Amino acid sequence: MKEKLILEISNAMTDILSVEQLAKLNGVLLKTISKYTVSMDEEQAPSLATSNDTLLKAFLSAKQVEGCSQPTIRYYGNTIKQLADNMSKRFTDYTTEDIRAYLAVFQQKHNATKVTVDNVRRIFSSFFSWLEEEDYILKNPVRRIHKVKTGTQVREVLSDESLESIRDTCTHPRDLAIVDLLASTGMRVGELVKLNREDINFTERECVVFGKGNKQRIVYFNARTKIHLQQYLNERSDQNEALFVSLNNPQKRLQISGVEVRLRKIGREANVPRVHPHKFRRTLATMAIDKGMPVEQVQKLLGHVKIDTTMHYAMVSQNNVKFSHRRFIS
Repeated sequence: MKEKLILEISNAMTDILSVEQLAKLNGVLLKTISKYTVSMDEEQAPSLATSNDTLLKAFLSAKQVEGCSQPTIRYYGNTIKQLADNMSKRFTDYTTEDIRAYLAVFQQKHNATKVTVDNVRRIFSSFFSWLEEEDYILKNPVRRIHKVKTGTQVREVLSDESLESIRDTCTHPRDLAIVDLLASTGMRVGELVKLNREDINFTERECVVFGKGNKQRIVYFNARTKIHLQQYLNERSDQNEALFVSLNNPQKRLQISGVEVRLRKIGREANVPRVHPHKFRRTLATMAIDKGMPVEQVQKLLGHVKIDTTMHYAMVSQNNVKFSHRRFIS
């Protein structure tokens, strides 16, 4: 009860105090309250909604401290809130059967894929594991719900011919620079739109990007990208620090949605299906591994924490598998 009281006070002050100030406040509260016995009047006990909202807010605050991005935190919050809206119970009273039933209904109602259902399961597991670690519950009810078997899908990559068609379709130097930068670095679209002009080192043909969790890494681009980036920047007359800006005045930093819409349009005009930023990233990983680049280096290039994630992106060419079989086995 004492820990819950301290947490409630701390959550109420998150918008006012800094992280350092909150830590100091928690220390003072813990030292002071430890001298007393704390109990809650049943008539003053929080309502179901208030209790759940407090726990959810505390969990999302913990995720923010861990370094999760705002889009990730919003995704976590919306997913858990949907659970609360559909099952009117306290989070502390949920059972394994409740979660299983919700996932089954969710999959049927939304015609969700196995990947989507497993993503929801993982978020619930993270949330209830946190409740268990913080002593709000005795046992995580999601612990007995195993990972959803999703199978292995062969994901599409861009062929050399498709990449050239996309480049030929670009009518503006900015679009050509975007395509080349994505194709040669494999960076995420969220990393692309955060880049500033000063981040580009043309001499070394490299730039520093900030990935998930604000983790910094260096990516490298080829000579073609260097030329097209310089051509694009030389044609600009605005003073915006952003590397990529909108084409219309006032020229503002290009957003993720702007890149996605533009690439889809270019893909349609080039007769290349399903062109999106992430496809360039997957293509780079596949090409790098296919040409013999050690997977550990590909992992470093893409900014993956786990090597399994890198292997998930990469699709080794079947022709090379056939060649290797003949070389090493036949």
